[in-house]
Amino acid sequence: MKFTLKGNYFNGDFNYPSLTGPDAAEKTIIRECPADLALKLWECPVKYGHVEQVVQSADKGFKTWRALPMQERINYLKKYQEQVLAAKEEIATAIALETGKPYWESLTEASALASKVDVTINESLPRIKAKHIKDIMPGTQGHVYFRPLGACLIIGPFNFPCHLANGQITSALISGNSIIFKPSEKTCYSAQVMIECFHRAGFPEGVINLIQGDGEIGRRLVNEKSVKGIFFTGSKEVGQRILSSTYKDLSKMVALELGGKNSSIICQDTNIEHALNEMIKACFLTSGQRCTSTSLIPIHESILEEFLDKFHGLAKKIVVDHPIEYEKEPFMGPLIDQMSIDNYLLFVGMAKREGIQEIMRGKVLTKNFNGHYVSPSIHLAQSMDPKSHFLMSEIFGPNATFLPFKEIEEAISMANATEYGLAASVFTKDKAIYEKCLQEIDAGILNLNRSTVGASARLPFGGVKNSGNYRPAAVATIDACNFQMASLEISSDKPEDRTKIKGLDL
Repeated sequence: MKFTLKGNYFNGDFNYPSLTGPDAAEKTIIRECPADLALKLWECPVKYGHVEQVVQSADKGFKTWRALPMQERINYLKKYQEQVLAAKEEIATAIALETGKPYWESLTEASALASKVDVTINESLPRIKAKHIKDIMPGTQGHVYFRPLGACLIIGPFNFPCHLANGQITSALISGNSIIFKPSEKTCYSAQVMIECFHRAGFPEGVINLIQGDGEIGRRLVNEKSVKGIFFTGSKEVGQRILSSTYKDLSKMVALELGGKNSSIICQDTNIEHALNEMIKACFLTSGQRCTSTSLIPIHESILEEFLDKFHGLAKKIVVDHPIEYEKEPFMGPLIDQMSIDNYLLFVGMAKREGIQEIMRGKVLTKNFNGHYVSPSIHLAQSMDPKSHFLMSEIFGPNATFLPFKEIEEAISMANATEYGLAASVFTKDKAIYEKCLQEIDAGILNLNRSTVGASARLPFGGVKNSGNYRPAAVATIDACNFQMASLEISSDKPEDRTKIKGLDL
């Protein structure tokens, strides 16, 4: 199967960059399927000159879109919802082949696009409903209104190429903003299929915009003066570069969803079988390529041996295979690219050099298709060494590292030891321990008896420390899509109702 890219989308239509002549694309990105490197999925011409045209299109679309009544915006989103429902199998296939995620997991992502529209309308929208305060001052009414920012740039990740961007796009749109979507250069076709759904829904010209390309495209868009909202999901390093590029332009609102080094604390009173099931998902779902994946497991020393032995046994049973053309339906697909394999193996070797015990070795796997397949890895560290690069770094691969503890204070200290603060979980029957973790763990998400993966779109999603900048996504994304306007309204202009000013006779 080969996908056909249509180019960039602006001014209400797709525009394929020229491949020859003085106006030709500056470079071409070739994407191979990570599950089958013999399959070339597409070629993407990168046209830096389209950046200005895309921004101009978004500017024009914003002026039209912001003027529409809210109900009309909702009607357009409902039409889009119908389109993504009809296209969910096509979207799932694109996600599976571009990312390597098993088809069942890709279909879960594709199916969530439509339900996110309902969450945006029913639960996000009320957060920006105008507020009115009677008699806030004598003879004066107070009001708070929410106004759109302008053109909003959404820079998406590869691991959830449609779902994460979709939540930011729908929140920006319902608020009255136009959008520019710059997807990962690894998932251009998934993004295109989603944008085609907006096109078929009939959105006004310029409201929806898509530009494909590399990091240079993103850099240029970030620095465009007309771009007023920036939503980025990706690595800490790129997020920091975005902040460095925009800090002098105070008109830009920047929301960052970055990495994580997430802990799941297993207490001695936990239901071991339940925790095992949750931990396998937390560590190895999406081949560990989720910002919320668990990689550190502080576990009470009294149950360490039993739990680790059973966890190892389950990990050895994990099926790793092609996302669609498999012999047995897989739990894990390949990693996204060769660089990810190199990085994963680098950390496996690093653990050994740092003296951390290897329980299950992560290695490259040979399958029927030549792809980026690896096995899970499991390690056991005796303490949380702040000098350990292995323990402190986000690996973004299928790794689980166990750390024994005696008292809950030790476990909390382990969870807080890294520079990240995205997600954590605690497995216990003791509500007092859970309450203590709620008070003391530095994370944007803390789950009880549930893994760190699988967040709800109806709750805020985001991290602290180097996992984000205090602008959570999911239901709260809409908060970053608007600015608040305060208004005082005199309710009476009668002389007797005027405020008397000392020293001034009116």
